[in-house]
Amino acid sequence: MWRALLVVVLAGATGCANVAHRMLNRTVDRPPYEVSDEARAFHRTLTVVDLHADSLLWNRDLLAKSTYGHVDVPRMHEGGQAVQVFGLVTHFPFPPRLSGNRVRPDLVDTLARAQRWPRETHCSPFHRALHQARKLARFAERSNGGFRVIRTRGDLDALLEARARGETVVGGMLGLEGAHAFEGKLENLDRLYEAGLRVFGLAHFVDTDHGGSAHGTHKGGLTDLGRQAVARAGELGMVIDLAHSSPEVFRDVLAVAERPVIVSHTGVKATCCTVRNLSDDQIRAVAATGGVIGIGFFEYAVCSDCLADSIRAMRHVAGLVGAEHVALGSDWDGATTSIDCTGLPLVTQQLLESGFTRDEVRAIMGGNALRVLRAVLPD
Repeated sequence: MWRALLVVVLAGATGCANVAHRMLNRTVDRPPYEVSDEARAFHRTLTVVDLHADSLLWNRDLLAKSTYGHVDVPRMHEGGQAVQVFGLVTHFPFPPRLSGNRVRPDLVDTLARAQRWPRETHCSPFHRALHQARKLARFAERSNGGFRVIRTRGDLDALLEARARGETVVGGMLGLEGAHAFEGKLENLDRLYEAGLRVFGLAHFVDTDHGGSAHGTHKGGLTDLGRQAVARAGELGMVIDLAHSSPEVFRDVLAVAERPVIVSHTGVKATCCTVRNLSDDQIRAVAATGGVIGIGFFEYAVCSDCLADSIRAMRHVAGLVGAEHVALGSDWDGATTSIDCTGLPLVTQQLLESGFTRDEVRAIMGGNALRVLRAVLPD
């Protein structure tokens, strides 16, 4: 993400923000994707869920098919995708590091100004999150029923029933990247919940007053405020997301977890040893909650832009704790360059070619994520 946002910092204009989006969120393997008839036919029987995309960060109409970026509603249909979790990105440090980041300066503030977001977003992570949540709601309102925001188990089941009837409809959920968006006020968690937030990621690239980031300076555990937020999220029916969390936060959350947790977009140290990736012990700990690990399609997760390396990371998780704990966590529109969402049938094909059974592929492509969502979301 930082390369594109640096362009925005230097240029400071809406047009340059669009150029930055195009530069960052390209694809190495460009569509159309070559997939066998057998794999494509099987893919059409799947319910596909991806746990993380940063598409709301950019001023792009997700109801229109774009020639750049990775996710929009028409391409979700084309790729056979049912549900996308959209991240709310509210802060990104400059200069960015894999470790040792500080809060200031904030490149998302610059991006908000360059894209002419409302004035209240310019210095407020909370209002940036709220603005993006409202964007998703407006997409749903304008879609004539073709796109729905999922807030409850009932919403999820209704979407899947509509798709089973042959209706052309897809769904989106909201996931937060970093508790700094609450600005130290627990009531802001409730306000974002009311706006549709259902996946609560405690950390992004800096430490916060809730707890440490894997990329921060202190990388501490949950603070008292962090513990309160985790407890409140559980009461509300939010899925806890440990992506980007420090090892100490990881440990503290799992010590009190009563429901499945997720790591929405990540890799594993066994195949790509970076600070953001999971150790085998962390993989086992997530699996012990009944949770899932979303494997990314980006370099810092799998050490390349090659889809085959994402599949390799999935195979490691499956070999360690079982395929029932593997999911998709692309990080589309947020620094990925592998494929766009029309390439999802290619993921299905490569999973099959790597030796996963059809039942395992069905679970990895969406069944596992659906299990966790149904276990945690409110009625």
